[in-house]
Amino acid sequence: MDMGIRGKRALVCAASKGLGLGCARALAEAGVHLVMNARGAEALEASASVIRADFGVEVATVAADITTEEGRAAVLAEAGAVDILVNNAGGPPPGMWTDWDREDFIAALDANMLAPIALIKALVPGMMERGWGRVVNITSQSVKSPIAILGLSNSARAGLTGYVAGTSRQVAGKGVTINNLLPGIHATDRAVALDTGVSEREGITLDEAKKKRCATIPAGRYGTPEEFGAACAFLCSQHAGFIVGQNILLDGGAVNATL
Repeated sequence: MDMGIRGKRALVCAASKGLGLGCARALAEAGVHLVMNARGAEALEASASVIRADFGVEVATVAADITTEEGRAAVLAEAGAVDILVNNAGGPPPGMWTDWDREDFIAALDANMLAPIALIKALVPGMMERGWGRVVNITSQSVKSPIAILGLSNSARAGLTGYVAGTSRQVAGKGVTINNLLPGIHATDRAVALDTGVSEREGITLDEAKKKRCATIPAGRYGTPEEFGAACAFLCSQHAGFIVGQNILLDGGAVNATL
């Protein structure tokens, strides 16, 4: 399918690996020029080089922490007038409700709620002036089905979801859509970290921990960054202009709900 976005320009955050990289590659395959951001310069430039070689698009890189004001300023200076924004940041650490203090919640909100809101506020006005834009926020299946040990993530991402619910409907009339993609478990470093925690707590091997988690997913497997990126590219396409303020699960059927 022709996505109809060839030649447009996208900012993809946390794009050096995992789901962010999957989104960056899918957009590049659709002919979109990229500004890729991540904290680690070496991994970021390595991923960007492969994308340039594979798809022949322009790729700029900004190694910075998007959760800080300084990092966002550097990224926005390079991004300029982008047409597409993909918000993404690593999730907070797991734990129990008794583990977290105010500082832990502030850090989670900064990374997974306030940083994406700041980028939306910075970039969406220009999209509205030009009459076209796409914003995709990578959140989590925990927005629909809270995960007890991920209380920090549950809280911050639910806050972003509420913000998007109202804001998306205020900007849609100017040709700008804002939607959320809610990943379940995917074959990324985050999955390895979570499975390692299960392995250590339960005294089982990492492979056993993965098999145990796969058994809870109707699809029987973890998702891939490639299929996640394809869903992101569709939401950023010319074909998705009537999808506004939605929370789309990519979880292999793990969340058992009618709506």
